[in-house]
Amino acid sequence: MENTEIIKKSGIHINVSLDKENLPTRIQWKAEDSGLEDEQEAKAMILSFWDGLQQNALRIDLWAKEMNVEEMNLFLFQTIATLGDTYERATNNSEMANEIRDFANFFGKKTNVFDNTQK
Repeated sequence: MENTEIIKKSGIHINVSLDKENLPTRIQWKAEDSGLEDEQEAKAMILSFWDGLQQNALRIDLWAKEMNVEEMNLFLFQTIATLGDTYERATNNSEMANEIRDFANFFGKKTNVFDNTQK
């Protein structure tokens, strides 16, 4: 591992409120460098980490009880679409990035995301 001097650290804080069945009722987050003073509300989150030592993806995915199916469809559509952007920036492989975006559009059509966002 390269010895790189750390010049700054920044934190992201996530608070999840749970009901008596341990189901999320509220998700709040705050990033130190966001420029926002207050915690922000979210209805869902997907957080992924890559464990290079174990060569394994670790993830946390949560959504609040009041999130409806249409919102989940839109959330996943946008997440998949932006994964194409992330993949392209990381690999410069625009062909596969476009395949990811194509799947996002397929998903959006199958789940009527485009119809629901036109309202």
